[in-house]
Order: sequence, then C-alpha cells, then structure tokens
Amino acid sequence: MRSLGLKLSKSPKKKLDPIDLQIIRALEEDSRVSLRKLAHRIGLTPNIVHNRLDSLEHEGVILGYVPVVDAAKMGYALTAIIMIQVEGEHIVEVENEIAKESNVLSVYDITGEYDAVVFAKFRDNASLNGFLKKLLTERFIKRTTTLIALTAVKEYTKII
Repeated sequence: MRSLGLKLSKSPKKKLDPIDLQIIRALEEDSRVSLRKLAHRIGLTPNIVHNRLDSLEHEGVILGYVPVVDAAKMGYALTAIIMIQVEGEHIVEVENEIAKESNVLSVYDITGEYDAVVFAKFRDNASLNGFLKKLLTERFIKRTTTLIALTAVKEYTKII
C-alpha cells in the first residue's frame, strides 16, 4: 500500500456537529458520490457542503479518499499481526522505518511487554518469512512475536 502522505492527528482539534457527521457517514458509504448528490442527501446546497468538506480536510478530519479493496483478490490473502520489542530510545525510528514497507497497513505504539504492533498483508508464508527475517536484522529490534489471522470478521475502516 502507498502512503497517503498525510499525518495522523494525535488529538482531535475540531468539534464535529451533526452536519459534519452526516457528511462523513455519507462519504464512508460512498466516497465517490458527487458533490451535488451529497448536498441533496444532506439537504444543503453544494456550496455549503463544499465549504464543510474543505474545513474537514483542512482540520485533518478527512485524510483522503481511497478505494476499499479486497486484499485477497489482489493476492494478499495472509494477514499478520506482528508485536515488536525495541530498544527504548529507538522506538519511533523503528516504527517509522517499518511504516515505509508497502505491505504494512498500520503501526501502533502499544503498552505492555511489547513496544509496537504492526498489521501487514502478505502474498504467502514465504513473503511473511522474508519480512520477519528482515525485521530481525534491524539492530534495534530485540524480539518479535507474530500472529496470523485465520478469518477477518471485520476489516473496514468505517468509524461512524
């Protein structure tokens, strides 16, 4: 996957009103909807909806517009959850390097025995194995534990 080139917010800055929430819900259902149709669904003029969208984008609430794809149909049927222990002062550096990998979906700081968790998609066990071996050659990674997802019960980023 390619990066959207957008920075994730660390804390909410904008209070969302009911109209903002309607716009977001509609876009989560169909991000390709025309401005005119979106405005009609919400009961506002296209100009007002356009201004609202600009504000939501500017505030970082809406980060981008991307298709939702079936990873398995694209050849990435294996989902791995990789927990990583890192030498303390190098956590951010390691996370940023891992996040650059094309098959990495997300990287999170976590609490507990591990420092980070990575969600990634792979074509097969061999590509996962190669990824893990590459991770373990990184000098600041102390240990990894890998889980393989058997079934995806929910795998969609819809928030509201």
